[in-house]
Amino acid sequence: MSKNSRLVYSTEVGRIKPQAEESEAPPAGDGIVRLHRETKGRGGKAVTLIKGIPLAGAELKALAKELKKLCGVGGTIKDGEVTIQGDVREKLKPALEKKGFTVKIAGG
Repeated sequence: MSKNSRLVYSTEVGRIKPQAEESEAPPAGDGIVRLHRETKGRGGKAVTLIKGIPLAGAELKALAKELKKLCGVGGTIKDGEVTIQGDVREKLKPALEKKGFTVKIAGG
């Protein structure tokens, strides 16, 4: 073997080949986008979690960017959920409904 080899070996499972990127499929759900308010683990500061968006990949990223810009705040995407800083559920609901989603405000 050459010293530039990228072979990875694990004693637990044997050879490990790099995984090809999985095609991102939209998460299965009931078709309702839910807006949650959460403060746990954030030093008492509220964030809005957007769950159940039937989009994935670049479409989800573009939607998140548009929503962050609408609210004038930051945010992130993790595990198919969009997190927007602050309690901005009342701003997000009409914007998401305008895009054709069924939206419910959930959580405290």
